[in-house]
Amino acid sequence: MPLSMAKSGEVNQIKRIGGKEETRRFLESLGFVPGGEITVISKISGSVIVNIKESRVAISREMASKILV
Repeated sequence: MPLSMAKSGEVNQIKRIGGKEETRRFLESLGFVPGGEITVISKISGSVIVNIKESRVAISREMASKILV
């Protein structure tokens, strides 16, 4: 399922990252890699705030839909 549909507070594992090569590289530089654990902290007005590798990152809902967990 896409990360944008994950419940807040639930720990998920990244299965695959879709989208263009440029988008995948950007997400990889932020720590979004297959096999990594990710937790949705909150969803606020079109943004998804996640905890990944001991850091909090805010990404757009559109970008979150490209990350499959």
